[in-house]
Amino acid sequence: MQLIENLKWRHAVKAYDPEKKVSQEDLNTILEAARLAPTSSGLQPFRIIVVENQELKEKMVQGALNPEVMRDSSHVLVFAAWDNYSEQKIDKVYDYHTDVRELPRGRFGSYTDKLKEIYSAQSAEQNFGHAARQTYIALGLAMAQAAELKIDSTPAEGFSNEVVDEILGLRALGLKSVSLLYLGYRDIEKDYLSHMKKVRIPMEEFIIKK
Repeated sequence: MQLIENLKWRHAVKAYDPEKKVSQEDLNTILEAARLAPTSSGLQPFRIIVVENQELKEKMVQGALNPEVMRDSSHVLVFAAWDNYSEQKIDKVYDYHTDVRELPRGRFGSYTDKLKEIYSAQSAEQNFGHAARQTYIALGLAMAQAAELKIDSTPAEGFSNEVVDEILGLRALGLKSVSLLYLGYRDIEKDYLSHMKKVRIPMEEFIIKK
């Protein structure tokens, strides 16, 4: 029941205390939860860029729906997906898998050949969409882990992907931003949601049984 209580505690914070910072130890724990997230075929087709530098955050607020939240948060986690799948990327991941498991490279060749066939038949836009959807599982686990540590978080899609991608040089890395996660500690006086009840649709309406 601890997870449920943590989820009841958390909310999308609307104002952060800029003076309070998340420790490196706690940040590493949140990142590890995201790293351990399941992904399709175990490819982990995304990366997380950690932005703590205030100058970078000031640049990234261009086009942000809640610029003050981004600016005053302790850290901004940028979830960025592969812009496309490729044979080289798939081979690199599975070479790593076999090396770690002390198996001969090519052990999963028939499976990776099938993956390459599937992704090569799709457009780059379709492949990016598939990779992007993988990021949300990691985003959810990161928020849950942050809540366990009583660290506030705010997931965000309200930002300029073009601005973030340009500032962080993501194109050169073969990545495109998908979503952000602001981390920090709420400013209780300014965060209006801190004083409100958490609201969700009743279970009997939310769950549809067949």
